[in-house]
Amino acid sequence: MTNAFSPPARRFTFQLHQTISLLLFFLLLAIPGHLHAQTKVSNPFLPAGVKDLGWPAVRGSHFDAHSPEIHLADTWPAAGPPVLWVKELGQGYSAFAAEGDRVYTQGQNLQGQYVYCLDARSGTEIWKHWYDWPYELAGVYPGPRATPTLAEGRLLFAGPSGLVGCLNADNGKLIWSHNLVTEFKGDGGTGFGYACSPTVVDQLVIMPVGGPNASLVALHLKDGKTAWQSGSQPASYTPAMPIVRNGRKLIVGYLENALVLHDLKTGALLLEHELSDGYDEHSSWPLYREPYLWIAAPFRTGSQLFEIPAEFEKGTTLKNIWRSRTLSNDVLSSVLAGDQVYGFDIFDQQSKTQRPSRGKFRCIDFLTGNELWEQGSGRPERSTNDTADEIGQAGIIVADGKLILLNERGELILLRVNPEECEILARCSVLTGELTWTPPILHRGCVYIRNQSRAACVYVGEPGYLPAQQQTLRVDEIPQEQYVDWAGQILSVEPEYAFDLPSPAWLWNWFYWSTGLLLASLLVALLPASLVRMERRLMTWTVCYRMLAFTGGALGTTWISAWTHEFVFTWPLCLFIAFDPVLAVVQFQRLKKNSIWRDYLPLVIYVGISTLYFLLCRRLSLVFEWAFLAGPIGALPLGLVEAQLSKETVRGICLSVVLKLLVFVCFYGSGIVVFWLKY
Repeated sequence: MTNAFSPPARRFTFQLHQTISLLLFFLLLAIPGHLHAQTKVSNPFLPAGVKDLGWPAVRGSHFDAHSPEIHLADTWPAAGPPVLWVKELGQGYSAFAAEGDRVYTQGQNLQGQYVYCLDARSGTEIWKHWYDWPYELAGVYPGPRATPTLAEGRLLFAGPSGLVGCLNADNGKLIWSHNLVTEFKGDGGTGFGYACSPTVVDQLVIMPVGGPNASLVALHLKDGKTAWQSGSQPASYTPAMPIVRNGRKLIVGYLENALVLHDLKTGALLLEHELSDGYDEHSSWPLYREPYLWIAAPFRTGSQLFEIPAEFEKGTTLKNIWRSRTLSNDVLSSVLAGDQVYGFDIFDQQSKTQRPSRGKFRCIDFLTGNELWEQGSGRPERSTNDTADEIGQAGIIVADGKLILLNERGELILLRVNPEECEILARCSVLTGELTWTPPILHRGCVYIRNQSRAACVYVGEPGYLPAQQQTLRVDEIPQEQYVDWAGQILSVEPEYAFDLPSPAWLWNWFYWSTGLLLASLLVALLPASLVRMERRLMTWTVCYRMLAFTGGALGTTWISAWTHEFVFTWPLCLFIAFDPVLAVVQFQRLKKNSIWRDYLPLVIYVGISTLYFLLCRRLSLVFEWAFLAGPIGALPLGLVEAQLSKETVRGICLSVVLKLLVFVCFYGSGIVVFWLKY
């Protein structure tokens, strides 16, 4: 019998091993790079036969915020659902895109804006790509707005400057990029920063731009070259939306003043429906169920339903099925589930950055617009009512017969899809302490959420589908702060349109009230000054009028606004009073030596108060009022003259009162000049 380990057999075995090794080597080389070694694990949350597409874009794989996932929990534990990870990501409004074992988003820190690739189950950073410097780092809306989009192993992103780029989703390497706003002279949809997430269909990256002959622009996914550009309407903040009508692929553009339909392949403008004239904005997604298209807008304009024609000929128009003041949308969009639309009907003109927006969460019939139920007080004016149980403005996911919501206050809420009543199954606070407008996404039983500070992955599947080895946190272990409605306590009346310039009537009204408070303080301070010894009268008068004027300026915005029922802004008086000692220090320095604290303490205090003023204006969305920080420029010359004036006599004090009022006029006027020069 032949020995199995004879030399010929050993040579044959060795050659066989070599052949197998070479075959395995070349097989590994042939694996496409975009698989990036992802573990091919079946998704237990999908029904049999359903392809795992992940969550490739901001509104999911079908641009409707629907997920096919099942086996989601019908309720959550009292302590909240398990949290897989929490990660500091910095500023930004970008949501997540997800595929396999990775999730992607955008954010910014002091070093710049980044696209991040994270491990879906641990939050570990796999790679990041720097693409621009920080955007409005200390502004009202800091950071990127758009959400990345996955397509065929590539990751598309858009920055607030109008930069659009394509990365290798495996390693984050840049493939191509263009600044569409610059190249196509984009208009509309840029005032708050470019916010349109890339829409990828049939190898085309479609972006609203709003330039001449470039309302919408389509780029080739492969190399970024222009495939077509069409239309001349100004853009807005809603991404392009692909639909199919009568077998034909179309693109919906929800632009600043018009609703447009383009042919997907050629870009031909098929239909243009005028919506408004002049400044307008739209950022919520339309809802489509062939042949009907539903849109909603802010500014309390409500929503409407159109029927899209089957064929497009010259003069073809949209048929309006119904129009209603019900269900206005702004930064967070409604969803269509069954035959009903669920969403937040915003009662404020626009979403507020300083407080949760007022309104009602509603369910309406898609085909008729009839309201089926509502939840919330819906009080648009300031009040002391408790809104803790209200759903509020929220991003929504539809899955497994449920609605998963993340509201502005950072609460996760689970609702059953129910046209009969608002049926809340569970809710918990996850990312509280600041407002968030980022919609959630669902991927493999986990909800991915974020605010302006951090991101979190929360497991919402049935408990039996969570791997036993998966490490989790409790909701109460997430760093959270109690949200404080500072705006409700400070601004008894607020500007209805935060980004409208103060009118001349407003500016004059603010000036009259601030000047009146200053004059009253100067005169009232004479009373305590008259009650002290002669050598202390000047100091007593100075201290008293400064305290009275500063207090009046600080409280006037709240109290006078409440009394007059209109927004009255008196904080510039606080800046002026804080600057008053600085003028005196400049005079003292010129006359004699002083200690360091006397030389520099007033300046330090003024810088501190100015910083606090700026931060408060930013927190309360008083976006133009920062201009009064330029007050010292105009007040300095006359202020130095007033500081030199002798105030030892009644005549000197009277003259000082007059000059101080004139100095305030110059201080206030400097802010007006800045308004005029910049805006």
